[in-house]
Amino acid sequence: MPDTTYNLNGGFKPTIKRSADLDGPDFFPTPRWATFALLDNEKFAGDVWECACGDGAMSRVIAEHGNKVTSTDLFDRGYGERGQDFLTATRKTANIITNPPYNAAEGFVAQGAKLASKKFALLLRLAFLEGANRANTIFSRIPPARVWVFSERITFYMKGAKQAGSGTTAYAWFVWDKDAAAQTELRWFKPGYKAKYSQR
Repeated sequence: MPDTTYNLNGGFKPTIKRSADLDGPDFFPTPRWATFALLDNEKFAGDVWECACGDGAMSRVIAEHGNKVTSTDLFDRGYGERGQDFLTATRKTANIITNPPYNAAEGFVAQGAKLASKKFALLLRLAFLEGANRANTIFSRIPPARVWVFSERITFYMKGAKQAGSGTTAYAWFVWDKDAAAQTELRWFKPGYKAKYSQR
């Protein structure tokens, strides 16, 4: 069956081994190890809002790290507060950590800048760095403080799907830090997070 959400708003999804979730766009739980990689290298002081929480995969890891986490999602995934559209939200928080839908990433950046008083971190394709429009609207005005590139590829699967193979798309954590200097640092996660945290 064709993936009817493959082309969203004129943009193609990256080539990875996954099937479409037709009950709501872009629901592919974030592997635990990918969230641990961020939290082992970035400290988040205060509460965290996971605003596209899905089934709670990322929220649970944030809580394990000792942060109080508020979990919301536009869709009902059986976790957190449903029906909460982050793109129109006004709730303020210290920090935001999430894996946004592909077709709404730029809107999440704009909202994160308004609603997070300390840090906001978005898991995005590394190719998000490209593009004249983003260069003019995001990176020249509100550049991230740090971009953490994964040395190991992330593969996203629908919940319950058999996990095999590896992803073909490069991802990174983009971190905006209100207390950092107005420049962007490029950093790399050391290999080994997948093996260390995947089975925990």
